[in-house]
Amino acid sequence: MTPNLTYVIVVGVLVAAGVTLLLERSLTRVLMGVILLGNGVNLLLLTGGRAGGAPIVGTTEPEQMSDPLPQAMILTAIVITLGMTAFLLALAYRSWHLNGHDEVQDDVEDRRIMDLAIRDEDPGTADTEGGTDDGDGEPTGDPRPVANMVEAGRAG
Repeated sequence: MTPNLTYVIVVGVLVAAGVTLLLERSLTRVLMGVILLGNGVNLLLLTGGRAGGAPIVGTTEPEQMSDPLPQAMILTAIVITLGMTAFLLALAYRSWHLNGHDEVQDDVEDRRIMDLAIRDEDPGTADTEGGTDDGDGEPTGDPRPVANMVEAGRAG
């Protein structure tokens, strides 16, 4: 069975919109992205199945039976999407009550690890990264030293 072009376009639009929303910083938009991506994948699985009769032995000839595997996979995907939706709703709700918004903020610890990785990557510039002084009295690199960012994260 060849898939209908309309289904392929709808799957492409749903997946593209879902991935675009997943890249946002708002948990509400991430939630909508998960839902759209899940529906797009479900429709993609549905187009992969063969049309035919009920897959029950004795009621339909084996050559004319539909494939039950895509239906089982779609049911599993629906349950997984429902679980992810509930989890993201709980995260957004908790963030809204704690912060008054659902934006995901930068993590200070991630920034520190990224700075350490940059220093390890190029040992020749270890003294010029992270806002340290290179001898001429002017700070170089990132003007926010890692220690200040860590302290600011603990204070806030």
